[in-house]
Amino acid sequence: MTESIQIDKTNIPKHIAVIMDGNGRWAKLHGQNRLYGHGFGVDSVRDTLKAAVELGVEYLTLYAFSTENWNRPKEEVDGLMKLLVQSISNEVDELLKMGVKLSTIGDINGLPQECIDGLSSACDRTKGNSKINLVLALNYSARWDIRNAITKITEKIVIGSIKNQSVTDDLISAHLSTHSIPDPELLIRTSGENRISNFLLWEIAYTELYFTEVLWPDFRAKDLFEAVKNYQSRERRFGMVSEQLIP
Repeated sequence: MTESIQIDKTNIPKHIAVIMDGNGRWAKLHGQNRLYGHGFGVDSVRDTLKAAVELGVEYLTLYAFSTENWNRPKEEVDGLMKLLVQSISNEVDELLKMGVKLSTIGDINGLPQECIDGLSSACDRTKGNSKINLVLALNYSARWDIRNAITKITEKIVIGSIKNQSVTDDLISAHLSTHSIPDPELLIRTSGENRISNFLLWEIAYTELYFTEVLWPDFRAKDLFEAVKNYQSRERRFGMVSEQLIP
């Protein structure tokens, strides 16, 4: 992929998160129902994953289904669940060839049993891979995750296994579903919407945000490369001033 030649391979985000938005609008533009767009969105996942591997990204987290998405029409939700099962079944062999480890965050037990079984099998089959960790956020919301973390910490405080004064940022992070994943350096949202939609709210405190007008089914490797080049043009100060960053 020639576009990647212009990218500084010494400054690649270790973790890129993506809010995959625009499937429904893309389908409408093509005179089709929303599921038609979701189906084509799978091609974008495949292309984006391959591009991330080429760049050397270590973690790619995709916001696949939020807790709020259950409020969509039943026909669409049912179709999405079937598409999830089908996609996992179709792609797991390719993930193995590419060295992709599949993992999930979110309330997976709240998904249909067929989805749970398919995800469990795929995660187990790919757990030994180390080229890149593909993280699917399914039945996920950041508020759900933070609430669960607070509940777990509170329970430990009550029984005395941790003390009140021991509650730190690191302790909270350790109780989130993302505890084994580094915070993302870059968050991409497609389709021109400029909001976070309850995604990784704790983890993106210092993440660079990139919004693109491209609808998710049209998102390809060149768009990921463009986002990474934009990321590399920024100065990440983490609350400091520019002069403090000079060695």
